[in-house]
Amino acid sequence: MASRRSTRQDGEHGVRFSRTLFIALLVVSGALIAFDRPASRSAPFASFRAGFTDVSAPLLDLAAQPLRGIKNIGPYWRRQGELAEENARLRQQLIEARYWEDLAYRQRDRIEVYEEALDIESAAIEDRIGAWTVADPRGPFVRARLIGRGSDAGISDGYPVINLYGLVGRVYETGRRSARVLLLTDLNSRVPVMADRSNARAILVGDNSEFPRLDYVGRAPDIEAGDRIVSSGDDGILPRGLPIGEAVATRDGGWRVRLYSDQAPVDFVWVWPYRRVTPPDQEAAEDPVGPDPAIVDNAVAPVPAVDTPVEGAEVDDVATDDVATEDDEPEAGQ
Repeated sequence: MASRRSTRQDGEHGVRFSRTLFIALLVVSGALIAFDRPASRSAPFASFRAGFTDVSAPLLDLAAQPLRGIKNIGPYWRRQGELAEENARLRQQLIEARYWEDLAYRQRDRIEVYEEALDIESAAIEDRIGAWTVADPRGPFVRARLIGRGSDAGISDGYPVINLYGLVGRVYETGRRSARVLLLTDLNSRVPVMADRSNARAILVGDNSEFPRLDYVGRAPDIEAGDRIVSSGDDGILPRGLPIGEAVATRDGGWRVRLYSDQAPVDFVWVWPYRRVTPPDQEAAEDPVGPDPAIVDNAVAPVPAVDTPVEGAEVDDVATDDVATEDDEPEAGQ
């Protein structure tokens, strides 16, 4: 009976090791772990281990090549299909880009004709000032950058800063060789914007998030998801039409903007010199020379008074002088 009971217990609970063997194995494992240090290894053992690794590594890599090739067959052909789709999509985008390029050239020629006819001077694209940016952890704002160009390069406060895709921010502090840029995502950033499709006005307010929100859009704003948001220029600080981002609807019925400038790291930027509209009183105060002499010369001068002949002696005197002159001429000739 006892042998049957022990056999039944072994079948139910499996084979059991003795407690002494378990403790011995545990002590040996701890000793191996404790003494297995690079500093405590002997030189012959270390050299043997390094030589074995040098011999076995190429053999193991060679043996794994067929398995690696078989494993990569599926991802390879899947990647080829994705590349074919991407190539077709890029070809379509290239065709559309050529169309927009031709349209841009035509619009540029038309704008040049209009500017020449209206005598308008606009900032040229070639006047942009390129600069590299770095982080500004010690500045007064959370979302700000430092650029390596300053007033010596022609940069002033308020100039817009753009990258390859859109508006990044504006210059708010300028030194001789550096300047600080306040990003659109900063809590203190306020930029008047509008929807390019409907001209619906709003204020782009930064809140230290990646998606600044649109405030003061009205009760029923004419804004749709995906609308292109550009600067409106209503503040007189930034020019009109700078690309900013796309409108994104929120769950609470508000609107935010996905910035175009986030498509690439803000490493290299351009500072766009922008001539603001000067009010007449400030323009007069800043012009000590006075009005343009050409304008003064073309101004309407007062008409001098003309003496009208009166009846009487004056008419007779004029007639007498004329007669006397005619009589004197022959005498002078004689």
